[in-house]
Amino acid sequence: MIEDHADQPRPLGSYLALIGAFNALAGAGLVAGHRAGRLPDRVGAGDIVLAGVASYKLSRLIARDRVTSGLRAPFTRFQADAGQGEVDEAARGTGLRRAIGELLVCPDCLGLWTAAGLTAGLVAAPRATRTLAASLAVHALSDALNTAHSIVQERR
Repeated sequence: MIEDHADQPRPLGSYLALIGAFNALAGAGLVAGHRAGRLPDRVGAGDIVLAGVASYKLSRLIARDRVTSGLRAPFTRFQADAGQGEVDEAARGTGLRRAIGELLVCPDCLGLWTAAGLTAGLVAAPRATRTLAASLAVHALSDALNTAHSIVQERR
């Protein structure tokens, strides 16, 4: 039944392993936070916005940044430069290696993992996490301003 899922080979079992790993880590974090009495009654809007912007930037840095290519290299193959310090890469290999490669080249896919990590950080070490998240958010704002500047310069 799973064999008929697609015409090309897809590492469905490895996708399931990644889903299981994510859920196991998230579940363990929630249980640990609950047992330690650290889970908040609610998360403030400021923390949600800060973590959201930071998660966007962190997932983009991991998935697309030229300098972080070394982290992705065991799972990906370089395709082309993509401008502004980013690269296009494709997943390589089979099974778990390919599934990890697909995760690592997809900023949107990584967003869930980075968001969960930052949220866990807000529970376990809120001051340090807010500081890290602020740095990533400032970097995201800087990128937006650099992009806007480039667009204005090109129109001249």
